[in-house]
Amino acid sequence: MKRFLRISSLLAVALALAHPAAADEAIKIGIFRGTSSGGPLFIAKERGYFAAEGLAPEFETFDAGEAVAVATVAGAIDFGAAGTSAALYNLAAQGKLRVISGMNRDVPGFQAVVLVASGRAYAAGLTGFANLPGHSVALTTMGSTFHYVLGLVEDKFGFDAKSIRVVAAQGLPNVASTVIGGQTDTGIFPTPFAAPLLERGEVKLVGYAADVAPWQVGILWSTADTANDKRALVERMLRAFRRGVHDYHDAFTGAGETRQDGPAAPEILAIIAKYINQSPAQVARGISYIDSEARIDARDVQHQIDWYRAQGMLKGELDAKTLIDARYAPLLSEANRTTTDR
Repeated sequence: MKRFLRISSLLAVALALAHPAAADEAIKIGIFRGTSSGGPLFIAKERGYFAAEGLAPEFETFDAGEAVAVATVAGAIDFGAAGTSAALYNLAAQGKLRVISGMNRDVPGFQAVVLVASGRAYAAGLTGFANLPGHSVALTTMGSTFHYVLGLVEDKFGFDAKSIRVVAAQGLPNVASTVIGGQTDTGIFPTPFAAPLLERGEVKLVGYAADVAPWQVGILWSTADTANDKRALVERMLRAFRRGVHDYHDAFTGAGETRQDGPAAPEILAIIAKYINQSPAQVARGISYIDSEARIDARDVQHQIDWYRAQGMLKGELDAKTLIDARYAPLLSEANRTTTDR
């Protein structure tokens, strides 16, 4: 009997070596550098949710959200996870991209995007959003997520857009350099990226975008071809992502969908910090809101499309209903809209 069992074991090992288990399918996901909104994706990788779906994700980081959209269409990445932008909407208007899920929304209490000022401008009185006219603001690129944030601020306070000089610095490090060096008075950043600058006193806090106007910051997208022809892959990817979403939501969201750390917050902060090269404390300063189902605010997406078109940055026909793929993306309805939403 022992000899039989030994032979059986050897045969099993031999068969395993001859027919190794299939490797997980590799996918590339593009992410905007320096934000916590990719947290659910990082969690899904660290906790084995992607592996459970037979997927091996590789994260590619970019210094501007527009570059993520372009890389998706070029085939350099399979999925994009970043903020909305004119580039994204223009590619979608050409039928090249589809939104498959919401990600983070900026709502009061969850400080995803921040406006900071140079020390000199702050000392001269630029201490709040209302003081922006007559000053300059640096952001990654024209038509970026942060350009839309500036538009929200202008609408909220009734500013003439011509009263603010916009400087496209082409990447977050360059935005930081222009503000610290005094070439521009202010800059708009994802809060985790700005946190170390604020801690070192290199820039001064002006305010958080969420306190001005809640909005849909981040989304998850694929090419139209992937959404149409690789439905099983998209669904596997989204199952892993949404398990990460649930963990992220529960770690940072309390009763009434307000900002409150749960027992798992330290572990989740450590995971995010590992992927965005920030300390857990710095990440904690810029936690975005993601509801438990990663719903997307189609009303704000439509507002964004209309705003970019009004600025002359969007050509072609596009609306939120055709952009958002209803096969995959759950929508934020009036019934599940919280008091923090616009």
